[in-house]
Amino acid sequence: MSLVIEKTEKPTEEVRALIQQLEDELSPHYEPHQRHGLQLEAIFQPGIHFFLARRAGTALGCGGIALYPGFGEVKRMFVSHKARGQGIADAIMDRLAEVAREAGRPLLRLETGDCQQAAIRFYQRYGFGFCGPFAPYSTMPPENIATSIFMEKSLS
Repeated sequence: MSLVIEKTEKPTEEVRALIQQLEDELSPHYEPHQRHGLQLEAIFQPGIHFFLARRAGTALGCGGIALYPGFGEVKRMFVSHKARGQGIADAIMDRLAEVAREAGRPLLRLETGDCQQAAIRFYQRYGFGFCGPFAPYSTMPPENIATSIFMEKSLS
């Protein structure tokens, strides 16, 4: 069955369920002040494009991109445990990179946590390299980003 990556404009129950799975995965590893994911309502604001990955009508993953001057930031990237290893993360990331290119953003950036080793390996495989904190993280207190890993990838 083919995978479909579709833009979603509102916080559906499927979106809520995937974001809750993501929160359940992150919460045991990070203090609240060290979790920088957008709240559900913030995902659907201007300048943010959010997508669901579906196979056979079932939402299996999600990811968004926030467009800032000069770059796009990957937000709320997640694939459900039962669907990992099936190319879903690659398909979502391809769509996010396409949106960034179409919007004239030559760079993708992201923040993830140091306990998210599988995610870090995926991002590296996808071509991301490590970088320093970028705004808004660069202005946060050091304890708020002590567990953060920052990465970027040129799209040119």
